[in-house]
Amino acid sequence: MKVKQVVRKSMEIRESGRSSDYISPSFGHGCLFNCSYCYMKRHKPTGLTIAKNIGDILTSINNHVYFYAQVPKPNQTHEEYITYDISCNEDFALHANNYNWEYIFDFFKNHPKAMATFATKTVPYKFLKYNPEGKVRIRFSLMPEKIRKVLEPSTAPIEKRIEAIDKFIDAGYDVHLNFSPVVVYDNWLADYKELFESLDKNVNQKQNVKAEVIFLTHNKKKHLYNLENNIPGEDLIWRPDLQEDKVSIYGGENVRYNHKDKCIYIKDWISVHNQIIPWNTIRYIF
Repeated sequence: MKVKQVVRKSMEIRESGRSSDYISPSFGHGCLFNCSYCYMKRHKPTGLTIAKNIGDILTSINNHVYFYAQVPKPNQTHEEYITYDISCNEDFALHANNYNWEYIFDFFKNHPKAMATFATKTVPYKFLKYNPEGKVRIRFSLMPEKIRKVLEPSTAPIEKRIEAIDKFIDAGYDVHLNFSPVVVYDNWLADYKELFESLDKNVNQKQNVKAEVIFLTHNKKKHLYNLENNIPGEDLIWRPDLQEDKVSIYGGENVRYNHKDKCIYIKDWISVHNQIIPWNTIRYIF
């Protein structure tokens, strides 16, 4: 995979309201993983660009915090700080060797109003040597392991991600769970039950862990790309019998689960979740 350093020109900061209050300009654009459902791969199938001018990005965030951010607190993203997702267009933890990541973390650690958040499918053990004092949130992405092997074949095993939760809390990180994407298939709830039981058994600091839940959205262009390049998993994530068309706000031709059925899927998922890990507060689910 080709990694290229560039001067990031766009300093657009977008509203989020779900995983974070805002989405920062991209420190990285692209991904070195090759997950079947990847949002980023719809727009950049190969390669990765890394911003050389991270100071400019952090300056834009600082200016945004003080002059443009309008977020009432507390809200579901955080009780006190304005949250910025620094990894919307990449897996920041996977690509951290390309950054002075401590410099980025220092900015958020020392900022009186802002904190960073990012989701990851790896376990960035090198981050454990750094204590962000609660100002960096890492969201470990989780799904049943047998599905992870198909849809995320190069990523960290789910067991390793679960084992990392207490370690990162001890190191000073705010740790949440990112159940994404939730994929519906035969016996899917039984597999999630097993996943929840593993979390209940292996997470000790239960009071500190919250979650976000995002059901699968797939993309027609990515579907065709996967077929042409023999990327596995289309039998799981391209399900016309279960899905309906959805045009995204950015014009992408996507598919998602039929909305009436999805309401049932969400209700059933929450029921199993709350029976086993009621301590895991769901921040949002859709």
